[in-house]
Amino acid sequence: MTTLALRPGRPIIAVLLACAGLGLSSPAAADTLIDNVDGFTLTEDGRIERLDGLLIGSDGRVLRVLHKGDKRPARVDYLLDGKGRVLMPGLIDAHVHVMEVGLGALTLDLSTTRTLAEAQARIAAYAAAHPDHPWIIGRGWNQEVWGLGRFPTAAELDAVVKDRPVWLSRADGHAGWANSAALAAAGVTAATKAPPGGRIERAGATQQPAGVLVDAAQELVGRVVPQPRPEDRDLAFAKAQELFLRRGLTGVADMGTSIEDWQAFRRAGDLGTLRLRVMAYAAGTEAMTLIAGSQPTPWLYDDRLRLGGVKLYMDGALGSRGALLKAPYADAPGQSGLSLLDGVQLRNLMSRAAIDKFQVAVHAIGDKANADVLDAIGELSETYKGDRRWRIEHAQVIDPVDIPRLARFGTIASMQPVHQTSDRLMAEARLGPGRLAGAYAWASVLKVGGRLAFGSDAPVELPDPWAGWAAAFTRTDENGQPYGGWQPQERVTREQALAAYTTDAAFAGFAETKFGRLAPGLRADFILIDRDPLLASATELRATRVLETWVGGQKVWAAASATTP
Repeated sequence: MTTLALRPGRPIIAVLLACAGLGLSSPAAADTLIDNVDGFTLTEDGRIERLDGLLIGSDGRVLRVLHKGDKRPARVDYLLDGKGRVLMPGLIDAHVHVMEVGLGALTLDLSTTRTLAEAQARIAAYAAAHPDHPWIIGRGWNQEVWGLGRFPTAAELDAVVKDRPVWLSRADGHAGWANSAALAAAGVTAATKAPPGGRIERAGATQQPAGVLVDAAQELVGRVVPQPRPEDRDLAFAKAQELFLRRGLTGVADMGTSIEDWQAFRRAGDLGTLRLRVMAYAAGTEAMTLIAGSQPTPWLYDDRLRLGGVKLYMDGALGSRGALLKAPYADAPGQSGLSLLDGVQLRNLMSRAAIDKFQVAVHAIGDKANADVLDAIGELSETYKGDRRWRIEHAQVIDPVDIPRLARFGTIASMQPVHQTSDRLMAEARLGPGRLAGAYAWASVLKVGGRLAFGSDAPVELPDPWAGWAAAFTRTDENGQPYGGWQPQERVTREQALAAYTTDAAFAGFAETKFGRLAPGLRADFILIDRDPLLASATELRATRVLETWVGGQKVWAAASATTP
């Protein structure tokens, strides 16, 4: 634990208050000197700046960044000895689904299963342990990891649970797996037609639903699944905060905030339990106006919460063959993906947001989807001038001829490094060797003058910035595979990856004047860790242990006092 020394002259009541708050929220409303640290931050132009102390004001902002030889202030309210530990800016995940992370941690999790049989055993055990649950709900299955070569079926769920409905989201959230009871509860039959932008997997040559519904078709079952209560969301948000903070994340961009999610965030803020910074993007334009009205919200709770934009969906995901491609899938010649919006719909929704100065973030994974979004950005930028910072979320597969367009109109490529290590074999199968040049093309984005913001897409991946950082400059997974890196020409430098998790992630959310680095006037968001990530190997970097997490000059998480809500 960090030691705290009180400067002479402080009243005894201050000592008692400081001791009472040491656990997760000390110190507050007083000038604090964090001294004797081996620290670093990024400058505004992306250079590494070494530091060995930090002076924080009573408002939670940095007053001074101290370097070796700098004179320390003669008097501060609190002095904390960093004991030579490494201090760095708090990391920012530029693309997560906050409530799904928390709810996923509280329901059935299949993300670590390696075979269908293992998943079935876990589902059966969960159902037996929760006989009072009217539905079995969970997420995380991945038929590619299982080596199944096909989607799982309702019959395979019926074999382990048939007395009540089961509804399980795929790892990427773009497909759902239902048993027969869930299909019956939703009224999904052979006569049910898939909605636009969706697909119902059918059993063989029949029209009987096989059990998996892709993209927009998921709503056929989703609309009858019991929704979380407010108290469920509060618990889920508390759990999500814990998972983020323990990994060194002090800020996240929540992609797809509903009014129910927003109210949970507000309840936490009102109660003083909002520890994380949340840059919220509404789940569509209706939620956008319901939450914020006619303009983005102001920053709330000392810059901990703001809804500044909207999240739209252009296509699905590679894993469920919903990503919209310019040419058919190499492993499914009859399919080219799903367009969730046509060109007119996309432009109308983007215009609806942009006219009221909301930032627009569009999910696009396939090369056709990315090209369509870039077309729309080009057209709308003629009408909506100024600093718009259009965002493309994922930008996983881009035709190389379209990559230079990412540098135009301030477009930001919000990408997830661990997707590349998780998906590379699937991407090779889905695309074929001739279409990999624009896949997960981080370096190419930077070379043409584009801007990156890195994240995890949690709960699709773990909210682990250390794994993402390592993947970004190696293009290898946790086992060092493939040797030399996959498409190694797309590696970025260690410093560029750090920027994408800090300064550029903040910039992507219009928050660069609030947080993202350690500099006078910015919020004092930082972490203490057990090694220097600028000198660590990729393997060592992945094993980084966060010791303490501080947000706004207050300690909000510590390894020694961590608790699970």
